[in-house]
Amino acid sequence: MSIFFHIDLDAFFAAAEVLDDPSIAGKPVVVGATPGHRGVVSTCSYEARRFGVHSAMPISEAFRLCPEAVFKPVRMARYAELSTLVLAVFEYFTPDLVRVSIDEASLDMSGTERLWGHPADAAAMIRDKVRVETGLSISIGIASNRYVAKIASGTMKPAGLVVVPEGGEAEFMKNLRLKDLWGVGPRTRERLAELGIDTMERVLALTPESLLSILGKAGGDFIYKAARGIDPGMYSGETKSRSVSTETTFEKDVSDYGILEERLLGMAEELIARLYAEGACSCCVALKLRYGDFETLSVQETRPEPFTGSSGVYDLAKALLYRKWNGRPLRLIGLGLTGLDKTTVGQGSLFEEPGDRAARVEKAGIEAARRGFGKLTRARLVSRPDFTPKKPS
Repeated sequence: MSIFFHIDLDAFFAAAEVLDDPSIAGKPVVVGATPGHRGVVSTCSYEARRFGVHSAMPISEAFRLCPEAVFKPVRMARYAELSTLVLAVFEYFTPDLVRVSIDEASLDMSGTERLWGHPADAAAMIRDKVRVETGLSISIGIASNRYVAKIASGTMKPAGLVVVPEGGEAEFMKNLRLKDLWGVGPRTRERLAELGIDTMERVLALTPESLLSILGKAGGDFIYKAARGIDPGMYSGETKSRSVSTETTFEKDVSDYGILEERLLGMAEELIARLYAEGACSCCVALKLRYGDFETLSVQETRPEPFTGSSGVYDLAKALLYRKWNGRPLRLIGLGLTGLDKTTVGQGSLFEEPGDRAARVEKAGIEAARRGFGKLTRARLVSRPDFTPKKPS
């Protein structure tokens, strides 16, 4: 019997800010940028969400909705440090896991019942251990496949624990709202609603052929499987030991270069911070793009030398974006570093290049921030009001 736990840190970036500054506990907290500057919301606390604030929303809109919120800059080094501590807790219970992003992981707990007892009991132990060792809250979904576990983890946030018994996947999915289907964005729901398909019950009544004619092969196949609790292949090809990756699913499909570039920069910094924490290096960047119609494209490129800082990762990611993206609105963007290697870490060239020097300074800053010597915010993440990114000609 397969048993998967999907674990999601609750409002992670905002929770980390509250952890380091208890005086803002209970207040609306928005992490991303300060009001008056260009930028988007990375994460916000549940108190802020009650005002309609959500991730990927422009900071100006978040301030309009909730001017009394505490606005904090992104501190990726600190979040990566906490994420590594949480991951260590997960690895205590099972070595077989996929680190989905800095705040999510999928654990294969199959066959661990003799060690940790019933899955619900094991989940409670994991939740308690994370709380004691890091001060953070997590939500856990348990199911026989990764997709349903992912959906379950988000149905009772925060600090939720939802178990979907084997054989009960279809029944569980049937009782959800259509917008609860992970991977199904607003444009797809609007397209279905135009045809009077606005509930899970009506989606389940459609044949594969009907969905294919409405959404195309990729979208139709995805929704047909997802609505029935069949894993449509969430993490195919991803492994913990050989890659680190992260992705963003936008609340609304995005075609703004500035937003995409900003997300790529944030993800590049996150991945490099995770590499530093793991003592690994990588020569290969992988980019994933998913359009509103579910068409998903992946591209990767390998450089001869390992990346020494986030700038190199970001520059290559931008180049891949411009090469692969056709300008249509994107539902999801993902970035990864593959082929991780710990044997070549620190084996630099005899003569230091300017880029290496910048990376060394970046790493020192990350390490200092992790040790508590102030905050680290990259200059390029502090947006200027008069700056409008342009696509290279």
